[in-house]
Amino acid sequence: MDNVGVLLITANVGSVCDEPDEMEINWLQEFYKTVQDHQAAFIALHLQEFGGKNYQENMGSADGFIRRLIESEEMSQYNCVQTFIDKDFTQPEKFTALASIYFIHNSLCNVQIYNFQEKKFISISGHTMWMGSLEDCPTVHKERFPQDFWLEFAWTRKGFMKTRWRVNDRIFDLVNLHLFHDASNLVSSDCSPSVYSANRRRGLYHVLTRLTDDCNAPFFLFGDFNFRLDLKSLIQAQGWSSSDTGDTDGQTAVYEQDGEVQLIMKCKRFEHQNAKLFQEDNVHMLLRFDHEPIPFLSELTEVQISFPPTYPFSEDVTKPTEYMSTRCPAWCDRVFMSHTARALLQKGKYEEACVHYGRIGGDVCMGDHKPVFLYFEMETKLDQPEN
Repeated sequence: MDNVGVLLITANVGSVCDEPDEMEINWLQEFYKTVQDHQAAFIALHLQEFGGKNYQENMGSADGFIRRLIESEEMSQYNCVQTFIDKDFTQPEKFTALASIYFIHNSLCNVQIYNFQEKKFISISGHTMWMGSLEDCPTVHKERFPQDFWLEFAWTRKGFMKTRWRVNDRIFDLVNLHLFHDASNLVSSDCSPSVYSANRRRGLYHVLTRLTDDCNAPFFLFGDFNFRLDLKSLIQAQGWSSSDTGDTDGQTAVYEQDGEVQLIMKCKRFEHQNAKLFQEDNVHMLLRFDHEPIPFLSELTEVQISFPPTYPFSEDVTKPTEYMSTRCPAWCDRVFMSHTARALLQKGKYEEACVHYGRIGGDVCMGDHKPVFLYFEMETKLDQPEN
């Protein structure tokens, strides 16, 4: 039996939902291009911030975005589509604004999804769309982080959503995730690791515990992790020194080198003078400060990153390659997997030549987040232990 091409995509679509007239067409075209380039038989699309910041007003138009995607001519060869959208914002204690869409190509016949209520795999066909709180949906498991998870920080719409699949006798979980963001650049740079990093670490440990409590199936965990570079260490490594700004309120931090200002930082401003610092040539150097995955390497793994940080890009459609001066650029959008899931990646003749890990829309405005994809060929297997 032939190997199965699998394409996993994660995208924070908050900007697209807030400004659909400006960004939707470009976003869809870049998505279709990625699908065309890889010709995968199984596609998983995980979205975060569905509905955008103004989700109360945007949900109707956001639904239309999904329907146009699913019903497009470009996706017509995927005759089986499973869609799960958590859109019931009237239940704030449960609302995550996550959406997961799965496309199965006409050529792929042996696919089943797990029914968590009946504890068995079931066959699927056609287009099935679940929308609302998803509390009654038997084929998805969704959790919002508990209200009291962080009493000292305000946060909304963060949690995870899981589906389980059997594809040609391979069983694996696909988990959509959105972790906590950094509220202030000044707080982020105060210590190493930052207090926000510690928040995300606790949140991710919570998710991993929930996953392994349920089942030991291989899993792919992809979404907006909100992982940030270790800002304090990065500033120190650049040789920048703090300058006295005369700001008695402590709302502005200025860093200099050889008498020239290199960085001006406020709560939500990050104005650096070296535009090349966060470009492709410096990926290897910047990854030295990508510390947040390190505590999880015994449980998670990731294909080597070779693309620039995915956030925060300009939302100006005329400046698709520029970062906004709001946050330190970072790899927020990631595809991680358990070590057992990594074993599913067929390496082919040239080691990982069949595996592609990259970002989408490098030269096109996709919103403040560039989507990230992982393509691989999954080796088939005849004997898989029953669940």
